[in-house]
Amino acid sequence: MRILVAEDERDMNRLIVRSLERTGYAVDCAFDGNQTWTLLRENVYDAVIMDIMMPGPDGLTLLSMMRDGGLDYPVIMLTARDGIEDRVDGLERGADDYIIKPFSLEELQARLKAVIRRAGKAGAGPYRLADLTVDPISMTAERAGKKLELSAKEFSVLLRLIQNSGNVVSREDLLSHCWNFEYTGSSNVVDVYIRYLRQKLDDPFEKKLLCTVRGVGYALRDTDR
Repeated sequence: MRILVAEDERDMNRLIVRSLERTGYAVDCAFDGNQTWTLLRENVYDAVIMDIMMPGPDGLTLLSMMRDGGLDYPVIMLTARDGIEDRVDGLERGADDYIIKPFSLEELQARLKAVIRRAGKAGAGPYRLADLTVDPISMTAERAGKKLELSAKEFSVLLRLIQNSGNVVSREDLLSHCWNFEYTGSSNVVDVYIRYLRQKLDDPFEKKLLCTVRGVGYALRDTDR
């Protein structure tokens, strides 16, 4: 899943980004309203974490711009102000949740999972294919009842594949959803992580689920169907 963090306090921004990346999210960051709006128009996100008080268009203005422009990503607003009027204003403009500074990173993560779940971005429940189960909320995967020990990036790739179960997912699609916009390396990194994933997902089991479609991309398929 790909998240945008818009926060002009750079230390706070970096703390949030590192926390989310450790959990397995691909994260873009912005430090002012103009940069935030550029990223929102150029990329697709599963959720946005946005501070109210930013230079350039502030968070509330950006929220209105998003909703007026048809961008319906779940939004959590960050604010140092706990006045009811501010929260009502944000909710009326389309915010999904509010969190007041200072806050714990654990609380922010829990609220992020909640807004994604409510928005339906993570599906109604765990994804299943054959004997594979992938839970986007707990960020765990099991095959034949055995937990798969995946890195955060491996899980992100697996989640994108099972969200498109049966269909081919291109390398470019995996790059855009599982790596952030600052990544400038080769798309070969996708092949590397597919190899890592195959070693854990398929090699220990008789039935193979991860298919390579040469020149196009990859797919998860139940070959018995």
